[in-house]
Amino acid sequence: MQRRSFVQASLAIGSLSALGSLAGCASTGRIPDKARVIVVGGGYGGATAAKYIRMLSNYQIDVTLVEPNSAFVSCPMSNLVIGGSKTMADITTPYDKLAGNHGVNVVRDYVASIDAVKKTVTLASGPSIRYDKLVLSPGIDMMLNSVEGLQAANASGQILHAWKAGAETLALRKQLEAMDDGGVFAITIPEAPYRCPPGPYERASQVAHYFKQHKPKSKVLILDANPDVTSKGPLFKKYWADNYKGMLEYRGQHKTVAVDAKAKTLKFEVQGDVKADVINILPTMRAGTIAIQSGLANANARWCGVNYQTFESTQAKDVHVIGDSILLAPAMPKSGHMANSHGKVTAAAIVAQLSDLPVNPDPLLTNTCYSFVNDKLVVHVASVHQYDAKDKTFKTVPGSGGVSTAPNELEGVYAWNWAQNIWADSLL
Repeated sequence: MQRRSFVQASLAIGSLSALGSLAGCASTGRIPDKARVIVVGGGYGGATAAKYIRMLSNYQIDVTLVEPNSAFVSCPMSNLVIGGSKTMADITTPYDKLAGNHGVNVVRDYVASIDAVKKTVTLASGPSIRYDKLVLSPGIDMMLNSVEGLQAANASGQILHAWKAGAETLALRKQLEAMDDGGVFAITIPEAPYRCPPGPYERASQVAHYFKQHKPKSKVLILDANPDVTSKGPLFKKYWADNYKGMLEYRGQHKTVAVDAKAKTLKFEVQGDVKADVINILPTMRAGTIAIQSGLANANARWCGVNYQTFESTQAKDVHVIGDSILLAPAMPKSGHMANSHGKVTAAAIVAQLSDLPVNPDPLLTNTCYSFVNDKLVVHVASVHQYDAKDKTFKTVPGSGGVSTAPNELEGVYAWNWAQNIWADSLL
């Protein structure tokens, strides 16, 4: 399949496969009057679920999206802001079209608590809202206490993770701009699983590209707790060797255990200390706070177990958890595109359940992940995952997707088109 066709089809497949037995369901009148779904979190998963529940129910189901921000800021493509080739405006989409085009009730607030027995959520501002179905898409939280000294250093703005696109994205860019030529940028990577497997290596590439243009005496250190690059390893390593030799250094099996912000020093489980001028620590990650507080993170107290056919929590009835917060099926990445797919499958399942119709027995998920190695050249990985009713999990469809053979500029065009398409699919 041609790359352009796969990018377009990968967004459509999730929609088509999600429909299952829903054709004409709204016209049967089986959706209960005033059926209400609350969606918590307006990222790739939550915004998509909110929009598609409205569409697939022929706009009969009332949907409330609880999201504290007025606009969505994309984590995919945010490394380009750090590298300097894109701006925050380029990766920001307001939520107003979800309300204007689809009738989603967008409430700017946080959810303080969930009562799965009474089927209510209580907002931080005080009111409680009843639901028939709850979709929880809270993303990930950083376990700052997994690295000694990081919590205080992050609170002061000295050491950033910038793994949630927004203020820290810009702050990290400013730290790089302020660094003297000849300085060292160090990025640390936690043990998998973490959000966006290739993301840290893309970020290192973006910083190296910036240094090569503007601070050629500087150096990039990748300090990875994993034994090797976790995604697209051969592609990244070859490009680094060919283009950033002497500037970018990769060190595997470097598990960060502490940071001294004042001395600008990283400490590791085994290896000796490392000093750097700009330190970017990605700590261990877990499901979003509301999932932890609600007792839904029943896998190692970090991730939420789900029924993969419907993404209903294994811990609470009528609560569906999607996106980066879930315990992953085999070969399923924590990615924006995957969360978008989760949102569609979940929307279809919820509409079917509320309409007293059978749920699609074998939904499909699609994933495409692009990584920029400079401001124009890109590598990708893509896959299709189908639900296996026998084993009750998703399995990668043999021969689906694939990986780039080498970075190229045309992939960069596809990557930006992919981003604009998926933002529209989720939010417009």
